[in-house]
Amino acid sequence: MDKAKQEKKFMRMAIALSQQNVEKGLGGPFGAVIVKDGKVLARSANRVTTTNDPTAHAEVAVIRLASKKLKSFDLTGCEIYTSCEPCPMCLGAIYWSRISKVYYANTKDDAAAIGFDDKFIYNELDLQPDDRKLPATQLLREEAIKTFEHWQESESKIQY
Repeated sequence: MDKAKQEKKFMRMAIALSQQNVEKGLGGPFGAVIVKDGKVLARSANRVTTTNDPTAHAEVAVIRLASKKLKSFDLTGCEIYTSCEPCPMCLGAIYWSRISKVYYANTKDDAAAIGFDDKFIYNELDLQPDDRKLPATQLLREEAIKTFEHWQESESKIQY
């Protein structure tokens, strides 16, 4: 099967997961599949409302499953197919996991049109912490920085 047909096949899997999630009342209309070397490693749909976990977006859930399967936090060489353009949290998780490529179907504007609007998060990220709607206060940096220094000097650290 050529690459374009494979890409569409995997995207259809992600879309089917999102549709099944809606039909079964299991959560938001989002699905994701992680593929490596043309083989599906993991698949998941959004589980926010069924698990009462606001981080259980399809992309985060599928990253957790793929990482567990590979026994690695590094998903270099993997591709993620997601039924919607990733939100800021999911995009951050994708970057941290080192996934090599993202394919998405619906856009963030499509998501906003049905009530999943992440624009306020993008806008907040551009602001200084003191100017954000969510109050944030820095405390005890002088104490906490010692742990960072210890990490930097540690010979047993694993970079990620």
